[in-house]
Amino acid sequence: MKIRLLSLIILLIASGLAYFVIAPNHTDPEGKVDSTFPFKFGLDLVGGSHLVYKADISKLDPSEVGESMQALQNVLEKRLNPVGTSEVQVRIESASVFAENSDNEQRVIIEIPNITDPQEAKDLIGLIPLLEFKLQKTPNQIEDLLTSKGLQATSTEEELIAAGITSDDFYTPTDLTGRYIDKATVGQDQLSGQAVVSLIFNSQGKDLFADITKNHVGDVLAIFLDGEVISDPVIRTQIFDGNAQISGGFTSVEAQELARNLNYGALPVPIDLISTQTISESLGKDVLASGIKSALFGILCVMIFLVFVYRIAGAVASVSLVLYVVLLLSLFKLFGFVFTAAGIAGFIISIGMAVDANILIFERVREELSMGKQLKDAVTDGFTRAWLSIRDSNVSSIITAVILFYMTTSLVQGFALAFGLGVLVSMFTAITITRTFLASIIPTGTTDKKKRQFIRRHLVGPLPVVDNQTN
Repeated sequence: MKIRLLSLIILLIASGLAYFVIAPNHTDPEGKVDSTFPFKFGLDLVGGSHLVYKADISKLDPSEVGESMQALQNVLEKRLNPVGTSEVQVRIESASVFAENSDNEQRVIIEIPNITDPQEAKDLIGLIPLLEFKLQKTPNQIEDLLTSKGLQATSTEEELIAAGITSDDFYTPTDLTGRYIDKATVGQDQLSGQAVVSLIFNSQGKDLFADITKNHVGDVLAIFLDGEVISDPVIRTQIFDGNAQISGGFTSVEAQELARNLNYGALPVPIDLISTQTISESLGKDVLASGIKSALFGILCVMIFLVFVYRIAGAVASVSLVLYVVLLLSLFKLFGFVFTAAGIAGFIISIGMAVDANILIFERVREELSMGKQLKDAVTDGFTRAWLSIRDSNVSSIITAVILFYMTTSLVQGFALAFGLGVLVSMFTAITITRTFLASIIPTGTTDKKKRQFIRRHLVGPLPVVDNQTN
C-alpha cells in the first residue's frame, strides 16, 4: 500500500512539473516575455545577431589577462541584461594560435537572439567607456624624451608625430582603471558650477588610489576616457576614502550619460568590432520546429518499441520516460538552460540512454523470472544486478560529456550539457521511478491466482527458455 501511495505522489508531482513546463509565458505590452522561468532559445533557433569583438590585451601583464577578461565578460553581461535581453550570451575565446598577434588578442563573442538588425544589436551594447588613470611624467622626463628624439619643448605637434611620439609617451600607466569603480554619480562643482562625475572605488580600487596619491603628491594624475585626456588634476594630498572626481567640462546630459555608462561598467581592456553575422528569424524557427518534431517522433517510437517488446514493464517504462522528459525540461527551464540545435540533439540522444537503462533492467528481470523466482524477488534482484552495468555505462557517458563541455567551444557545450544532465536524470528515473511503479503493480497478499499468472507472463514479455539439462 505504501509503494502505491508513493507512486501516486510521484504522479502528482510530475503533473505539477508538467504544468510548469507547458505553462504559457506572459508577455508585456511590447511583446517581450516577462515570465519568471521562460524557455530560452539560442541564436540558431530564433534568429538574431552574432557579433565578434577583438580585445587588445597587449598592455596587460600575462598574470592579469584571465582576471581582466572575466571582468570584461561581466561588464558586457551587466550592460546587456538590464535591457531585457536575458538570453544574450557573452563568451570569451582566445584567438587562434595561427592568427597574427594571437598572444595579444582575445575574442569576445556576443550573441543576441531576436535582434536581426546588426546596427540595433550594436546599439544595445552601446558606448562602453574605457576609463584609465595615468601619471603625467615629470618635466625632466619629458625633456629627456624630447632630447632623445632630437626635439625641443617648443616642437610642433607635426614634428612630434613625425618623430613617432604620441600623447601616451608623456604619461605612465597605472593599474587603476574603470573596472575598480563601484559607483559613479553626477554632481556639480561648487566653484565653476559645471557638472562633474564623482567616482567611488571598490575596496581594491580604494587601496590602489590611496597608494598612487600617497607616492605621487604634487604630480598630475590624468584621467583618460577612451584614450583622450578629459581631466588632469594635481594630487594635493593622499586620498584614503577612495573617492575621485572627473571634471571634463561636461554638460549635464554628458555627465549623466558618462555616469550611467560607468555604472554599467567601464571596460578593463579596449575592444573593437571585427565582424557581424545575422541569422534570419524564419530559418531559426524552422530549425526549432524540426528539432521539436524529431524529439516527439523519437519518444513515440521508443515508447512503441518498449510496449511491444516488454509489455507491462514497457508501458511502465514509457510512463517513466514521459516523467524523465518532464523532469529534464523542468530543470532546463528552472536553471535557464539556453536551447540550441546542438542542445536538442543532446537531449534526444539522452532519451536513448534513458531507455537503455530500462532495457538492461528488464532483461535481468526476465532472467530471474525464467529461473522460477517470485515476481517481487525477480524484480528486486533484476534491478540490483543490472545496477552495476547501468552505473558503469552512464559514468562513462558522463565523463565524455564533461570532457566535451570543458575542452570544446560553446557550439558543442550545449550538446554536452544537455546530454550529461540527461544521463544523470535518466539514472534517477530508471532506478527510482521505474522501480517504484513496477513494485506498485506486483500482486501482493491474497491476489487472484489468474491475475498473478497474467502479470508474471506479461510483465517483461516472453521469458527465455531455460535448459535445465546438465552434461
